[in-house]
Amino acid sequence: MAPVGSKRGVLERLGAGEVVIGDGGFVFALEKRGYVKAGPWTPEAAAEHPEAVRQLHREFLRAGSNVMQTFTFYASDDKLENRGNKLTFTGQQINEAACDLAREVANEGDALVAGGVSQTPSYLSCKSEDEVKKIFKKQIDVFIQKNVDFLIAEYFEHVEEAEWAVQVLKATGKPVAATLCIGPEGDMHGVTPGECAVRLVKAGADIVGVNCHFDPMTCVKTVAMMKAGVEKAGLKAHYMTQPLAYHTPDCSCQGFIDLPEARRDYWERLKPASGRPLCPSMSTPDGWGVTKGHAELMQQKEATTAEQLRPLFQKADCKH
Repeated sequence: MAPVGSKRGVLERLGAGEVVIGDGGFVFALEKRGYVKAGPWTPEAAAEHPEAVRQLHREFLRAGSNVMQTFTFYASDDKLENRGNKLTFTGQQINEAACDLAREVANEGDALVAGGVSQTPSYLSCKSEDEVKKIFKKQIDVFIQKNVDFLIAEYFEHVEEAEWAVQVLKATGKPVAATLCIGPEGDMHGVTPGECAVRLVKAGADIVGVNCHFDPMTCVKTVAMMKAGVEKAGLKAHYMTQPLAYHTPDCSCQGFIDLPEARRDYWERLKPASGRPLCPSMSTPDGWGVTKGHAELMQQKEATTAEQLRPLFQKADCKH
């Protein structure tokens, strides 16, 4: 067990040419184990069921992870209260518990602890830059108090919001990584991967990359585009990717979350593919075609109503 202060930092390891392996996929893994609610995908389990989160960290450590990322995905107060989600723990309680669990397991090996923030409902609802940054600042205050080793801004669909997050994270003086959940088509406003990376590096990110929405090969292709953009701009950065563990050949701009398999009616009406003529072989992305500012993405504390969902399902049905 190495004391916290004696461990080499993430930038030191990357600068030496090492490949640093992280963990990830906590919300899906813990949902399958019964500790996270599908839909909100919020991390109350860090405070409510710490033994489950500790065990998953330990599994990643034993598998070879060099980084224990705090289970703070969607742990901002505005997300915890969004769409009828009942607030059982405050954001501060969740973030503090997550930091303690990650550090406890990291100290069982030579792993680092990364504190993570992710995109916010406030940005989608067109709140101001100052309002969004205040949300990030509340999480960051806990990470600094708990002395995490570095910071990650992860799972951002819009590079603008990711820039705001990086600026808040960079002010701490700790190393900053930033990952967007984008593919080769770029962010939801059509900003290319290369330009996204350049903007993140200029905002202060030491490490840039992609996460969560696409398969390994698509992610590598996207990161290569980011690297080319950064080098063309005369800048330097390290690179990272946190891909899905399966292929996504039928995905469009938003990746796997835009596929219809997330809905119950898809499975109830599924026609198995037998390989014979006219049998289905791939699904068709929903192709929402909406982004920040659209009525469908305006966030609220109340649960989503059937009336609000109906036009979205009707739009999807027209495409299938």
